[in-house]
Amino acid sequence: MCVVLGVVLSACGARSGSVTLPTDPGTPFADFAQVHDQLTSACRGVKTVTAELGLAGRAGAQRLRGRVVAGFERPASMRLEGVAPFGPPAFILAARGPMAILLLPRDARVLKGERADEILGALTGVALAPADLQAILTGCITADPKPTSGRLHPNGWASIELEGGARVYLQQQNNAWQLRAAQREGWRIDYPTWQGRFPQAVRLQSDRPGANVDLTATLSQLEANVEIDPKAFTVDVPASAQPLTLDELREAGPLRGES
Repeated sequence: MCVVLGVVLSACGARSGSVTLPTDPGTPFADFAQVHDQLTSACRGVKTVTAELGLAGRAGAQRLRGRVVAGFERPASMRLEGVAPFGPPAFILAARGPMAILLLPRDARVLKGERADEILGALTGVALAPADLQAILTGCITADPKPTSGRLHPNGWASIELEGGARVYLQQQNNAWQLRAAQREGWRIDYPTWQGRFPQAVRLQSDRPGANVDLTATLSQLEANVEIDPKAFTVDVPASAQPLTLDELREAGPLRGES
């Protein structure tokens, strides 16, 4: 059964190229913990966040495009609503904890009993749990970032290792450190532009063989620590909704455009 492809970007725009990260061994960075604490004070203080995401990129041979209204609440709640050009949302994905529910209002189809990261992966190719997605979109990289060591590199660069294997890359700009990129299991993450203390654009590229995901999210209307109605993390499913499987969603996800 076909799934309506209802989310379209009015203008995708060009994606920024990835910066070249330092590969030299570097020298000890004595102030790494203090610098990391300063850079992540805003994202670590976020309990809730809402934003509109403009998505553009590719997953495998499929082009992805769309606008999504997003809301997150720690520790693991998420709501993503696909904005259609008119009428009902293209999809509603809600999670409170590891399991999620996806409703396609235009097709009266529903997917239940699957993990949030699995459903998100089928939609976009980005299989991340709600807490991890919130951390990446706000600049923390991981849900509970703990720096363990740091190195200084030429041309004003520094790298900081995080507990769990992630690494962040900083660059000095106007005599201040700025987060430019990061690596965590399966992903290269770039932060080409910022608005205040939060990213304005986030680019995710898979580094696993065969994954081939390159997706940029442009954030707008971001608000942190606003009250979110708990009902936002649930979905009212019509009695007429028919079951949908993950395999069906992967074949025709709401964010898939013409290849």
